Amino acid sequence: MSAKVGAAIFLVFVGCGINVITLEMMIQLDKGAGNLITFSQFLYIAIQGFISTSKFGRIKPVIPLTAYLFVDLLFFTTNVINNYALSFNIPIPLHIILKSGSLLANMLLGIILLKKNYSKLTYMAVVAVTVGISMCTMASMSAKSSEAIDKAKIDSDLREMWIGTAMVFIALFTSAFLGLQQEQLYKKYGKHPKEALFYTHLLPLPGFLLLYSDIKHHISIFSQPPYMNIPYFLPEDRFTKLWFLLLCNIMTQYPLLIL
Repeated sequence: MSAKVGAAIFLVFVGCGINVITLEMMIQLDKGAGNLITFSQFLYIAIQGFISTSKFGRIKPVIPLTAYLFVDLLFFTTNVINNYALSFNIPIPLHIILKSGSLLANMLLGIILLKKNYSKLTYMAVVAVTVGISMCTMASMSAKSSEAIDKAKIDSDLREMWIGTAMVFIALFTSAFLGLQQEQLYKKYGKHPKEALFYTHLLPLPGFLLLYSDIKHHISIFSQPPYMNIPYFLPEDRFTKLWFLLLCNIMTQYPLLIL
C-alpha cells in the first residue's frame, strides 16, 4: 500500500469519526439544525470545488449541466431528508445504521428498474443485513421507552422516532435511485468524480431558499451561548460552541476533495 493510499484511508476514518461526533453534539444542543448543517456542507464543498475543480469557472464541465439536474435533485432531496430526520428524536447510532442499510433498496430497485438477477447467496446476505437493521431499530425503540417515565412522553418520543426512521428509509430509496442514475450518467459520459462532486453540491444551492426561514431560525440559535473558549486560539466569548462544532463538521468534508 502506497503512502498516499494509507494517508487517504487515515483521513477518511478520522474525518468520518469527527463528523459523527460533532454532528451528535450539535443535535444534542439543537436537534432541528439538520437543514443548516446540510446547507453548510453543500456550500463548503461548492466553494472548494469552485476553487480547485473549476479553477474559478475557467474549466468547463465535461458532463453537460443539464445532465446533472435530475441527479442533483435526488442528491439534494436525499441529504435534506437524512439530516432533517434527526429532528425526530432518532439516535445518531441508529441513524448511521439505517443509512448504511441501502442493500435492500439497491436490490429492489435493481430488480424492478434494471431487471437484474442476483445469486441466492446475495439474497441471503441482504436478508441477514435487513434483519440486523430491524433488530437494532427495535432495540433503540425499547431503549427509548425505558428512558422515559411519563407514558405520554414515551408515546410522543416513539411516534417521533418512527417518523424519523420512516424518513431515513425513504432517503434510502431515493439514494438507491440516485446511484442508478449516476451509473447511467457515467456510462454515457465517463467518470469524472471531482467534477460530479462539485456540481452535485453547487447546483442544488438555490433549493435551500425553500428552507430559508428554518435555516435563519437555527442560525440565530447557533449564535447564542454557550461560547467556545480555547486559550491562544479562540478569544473569550466570541465564538459559540455550536458554530465551532459546525466548522469542525464541515471541515471533515475536506478528505473528499483531495482523494
